Amino acid sequence: MNRKVLAAAAMLTVAGGAAQAQQMVFTSWGGTTQDAQTEFWAAPFSEKTGTAVVQDGPTDYGKIKAMVEADATNWDVVDVEFDWALQAGNQGLLEPLDFTVIDKASLDPRFVSDYAVGSFYYSFVMGWNEANFPDAKPATLADLFDTAKFPGKRTFYKWSAPGVIEAALLADGVAPDQLYPLDLDRAFAKLDTIKPDIIWWEGGAQSQQLLASGEAPVGFFWNGRLAALAADGMPVGISWENNITAADALVVPKGAPNKDAAMAFIADYVEFQ
Repeated sequence: MNRKVLAAAAMLTVAGGAAQAQQMVFTSWGGTTQDAQTEFWAAPFSEKTGTAVVQDGPTDYGKIKAMVEADATNWDVVDVEFDWALQAGNQGLLEPLDFTVIDKASLDPRFVSDYAVGSFYYSFVMGWNEANFPDAKPATLADLFDTAKFPGKRTFYKWSAPGVIEAALLADGVAPDQLYPLDLDRAFAKLDTIKPDIIWWEGGAQSQQLLASGEAPVGFFWNGRLAALAADGMPVGISWENNITAADALVVPKGAPNKDAAMAFIADYVEFQ
């Protein structure tokens, strides 16, 4: 092989390695949430840096744990719930964030840790399918637990923090400023009053399907999922009374293969905010 061929092969190897390095995997919840993240976060980041952002999902905590424990992580940045981010950081499942790259000064300090930065706020709100309640409409969390006045299945997010525990206590008459520390016994006793009528949802798309089909005509939802149904023309009722505000977070799983790109992505997101 002559020198020109060797040089060309070397250049191709370097170029191929660079091209391969200039990508990362972003994982989120799918649906309208990830569509917006792709449009407003990933696409501008790719245009600015040349780093391709591969979309994957949905977020799966068990999968993150399994990947890290098997030393086979293939997700670089993941959108997770903030309470899980705090636990996962303490359990060694996440990379510490590089705050020499990420400027956290402008972020809400309530939603910043060594391992996570808040990605967006959302609320759990009560929503109902208007077709199932043509006359009297549920308006309060107490109504959500009143199956005699407002019959039908109820749907709640399967995971507890935050949302369903607070909703049960508020429905049982606990004042918002007296919620914490949570009285779990009282909350579960309240949930037991409608236990046969509860359908638990695990993801936003499932919650929308339950509501739109009428299988569970009323429940406690992420506000953005209700807004998306309304934007598609479905008659949806929403009550913001005693909504529960929460936040998602961006994290980098331990052993992420493109950690530098992941830190740059989060830094760009912070700048976008």
